[in-house]
Amino acid sequence: MRTNHPLRPPVCRLDGPPVDVVAWRRCRLLEAGFPEALAVRLANAAVDVHALLQLVDRGCPPELAARILAPVGFRFEPAPQRAPIPQTGTSG
Repeated sequence: MRTNHPLRPPVCRLDGPPVDVVAWRRCRLLEAGFPEALAVRLANAAVDVHALLQLVDRGCPPELAARILAPVGFRFEPAPQRAPIPQTGTSG
């Protein structure tokens, strides 16, 4: 399985095995070309990282691979901040 993105150098070459599973997942996703914010969110989610990497290896864009395999209810973007609704007609 090829996981190195052609435009991004490997970021997870450590001496010895990784200790933190989430850090390993994040590094593998970054190596495959996932944007940093998406890699962090996916590394912490219940998603099959190996399946994501296989899709990317077959030419699927990382963002699309994430949408295909993300769990139901996964939020890709932080919730937008809503301005409070102005109160009108208040009596006082």
